[in-house]
Amino acid sequence: MSEPDPLGRERAHLTASRAALRTMREDVQALDIRDVTANWVNAAVLESQIEERIKALADLSHTPLFFGRLDYLHRVGADRAEGAEGERFYIGRRHVHDADGDPMVIDWRAPVSQPFYRASRKDPLDVGLRRRFGYTGGELTAYEDEHLTDPAEREQTSKLLQAEIERPRVGPMRDIVATIQPEQDEIVRSGLGGTVCVQGGPGTGKTAVGLHRVAYLLYAHRERLARTGTLVIGPNRSFLHYIEQVLPALGELEVKQSTVDDLVAHVEVRGTDPSDAAVIKGDARMAEVLRRAVRSHVTMPAEPLMVVRGSRRWRVPAYELEEMVRELLDRDIRYGAAREALPQRIAHAVLVRMEQAGEAPDDRVQDAVARNPAVKAAVKTVWPPVDPAKLVLRLLSDPDFLAEQAEGLLTAEEQKTVLWTKPARSVRAAKWSSADAVLIDEANDLVQRTHSLGHVVLDEAQDLSPMQYRAVGRRCTTGSATVLGDLAQGTTPWATESWQQALTHLGKPGAAVEELTAGFRVPREVIAYASRLLPDIAPGLAEVGSVREAPGSLEVREVTDVAELDVAVVAACEDSLRQEGSIGLIAADARIPALAEALMSAGHAYLSPGEETTAESRLTLVPASLAKGLEYDYVVLDEPAAVIDAEPDERTGLRRLYVSLTRAVSGLTLLHASPLPHQLG
Repeated sequence: MSEPDPLGRERAHLTASRAALRTMREDVQALDIRDVTANWVNAAVLESQIEERIKALADLSHTPLFFGRLDYLHRVGADRAEGAEGERFYIGRRHVHDADGDPMVIDWRAPVSQPFYRASRKDPLDVGLRRRFGYTGGELTAYEDEHLTDPAEREQTSKLLQAEIERPRVGPMRDIVATIQPEQDEIVRSGLGGTVCVQGGPGTGKTAVGLHRVAYLLYAHRERLARTGTLVIGPNRSFLHYIEQVLPALGELEVKQSTVDDLVAHVEVRGTDPSDAAVIKGDARMAEVLRRAVRSHVTMPAEPLMVVRGSRRWRVPAYELEEMVRELLDRDIRYGAAREALPQRIAHAVLVRMEQAGEAPDDRVQDAVARNPAVKAAVKTVWPPVDPAKLVLRLLSDPDFLAEQAEGLLTAEEQKTVLWTKPARSVRAAKWSSADAVLIDEANDLVQRTHSLGHVVLDEAQDLSPMQYRAVGRRCTTGSATVLGDLAQGTTPWATESWQQALTHLGKPGAAVEELTAGFRVPREVIAYASRLLPDIAPGLAEVGSVREAPGSLEVREVTDVAELDVAVVAACEDSLRQEGSIGLIAADARIPALAEALMSAGHAYLSPGEETTAESRLTLVPASLAKGLEYDYVVLDEPAAVIDAEPDERTGLRRLYVSLTRAVSGLTLLHASPLPHQLG
């Protein structure tokens, strides 16, 4: 039986839900905490929590409050058979309740919402009706029904779902909470205890899946993650700026974001390494080199220790001190922790002698002995403090010291490659590279334990070196991780060859590897064209199968006169600007200045990667080195040969080209004056 004026009823529910959300926010704003806090510290904490709650209850006018509805066949609960009539739930980005506490909108992460993403005709999960809503400018304008238990209704692709996926992209990355697919939802809702690695080609939604997984885990394990913390790690600042609005739109405001370089910023990075040096510095063998270098500071005691207490002297022979040192070395605990334990071991040996002499010392005496000047001096000689940055400085400056620590690990040629040609005088004067900073981070962890978080999301993970994986792994030794990437898009000289290797370096060798092969962003014609490169850049990797057909979405234009290439590129951008949505002009880094000048001469302002597109400013000029992870409705790709030639080898160049080819959501225009690579036919 059809309901009268269903669209009117749904609009009325939207209006009532917005009013209820407004009331919830006003109730929090009206809270008076003056009489419920014991002191100013409690008051400050509570005020901060209230402010965060008020922010979380903001009604974002451009974000639909709910996007779906589930009509269950039976009542939801422990006894599914209870009652003959089912229940109705509206699914949205956050929970909204009325004055009586009854839900008007259910959070998409709640268990009762899961069938919105998982139910099918084959397995309806007790759902009779699934309704999707369409919005225009924040107004509810359409709906679409699926009667999952009606055998007379044919299965068909949701037009609203397709329209949401294809909606023009202006501004930062948006959430996909209304369009999560079953295979994506399985990853999003997987438990906190295990690490998950997601291999996903262009347009499979792996980044969005990782961010929604964070939001889900914060919902399901809020107290635990509030204590231990969560972190999203991206490849660069432009990328992090692009994705930074996703979690706040889902009601999560407290997740920190960082690059790997930010994580290991113990020193100021002012230099760069040649690729061969960077590869060796990023190799996992460097971890053992550093371990040896740290432990090389320990020397065996040569003299007995005499501790004076009042009128008594207590002697600890050298052989006994050596036993203590060797035991601590054999335990392989962190250098700093062992250094703190050694004076207590010495003090305990002295206390044993006191007791044998008839005295009755207590813990206070042991602590006093551990602080005795003679004990402190002995510890400083045997187990001196180590400064991680000074240690790495010495390794990279002193050929003899490096040769001693790298014996059997690095060849003489490799040692020569990583040594500085002109040693720095001090830590402050050194022109540290990004790879050097990772070495310092490793050394720092050998001295003192790195703080571990509850959950870390690592995006574009294929580009990390083994030492960078270790740096990230240190941040989640007692927690879990979501690792996102695409082996075909690895564009660093040290890019990982397999996820098993990467996960081992991360310290999560048993993690599950899930593969997303259904593409929802890149049109079928475009991804098929780009996939011609796969046999050369990632043999054996499954090709992404796009669900989107968009005839005419790919255009390849040859420019016969290279002098006319800039003009042709600008004309292609003008063609794209006549369409709705964002436009990305992607080119080899060396081509950016010339294209910038051509755009300005033609009267076209442009944005840089990371700057937010608006209805007035829709064109972004993107160096190919920064294109990874970004997406635009229309992409104009300048001179593929230049993109390839900018890289140190052909495979890396073809991978960079693969990335650039797959940034388009609606259309790709490729312009070239030089011949295209033969792989593209």
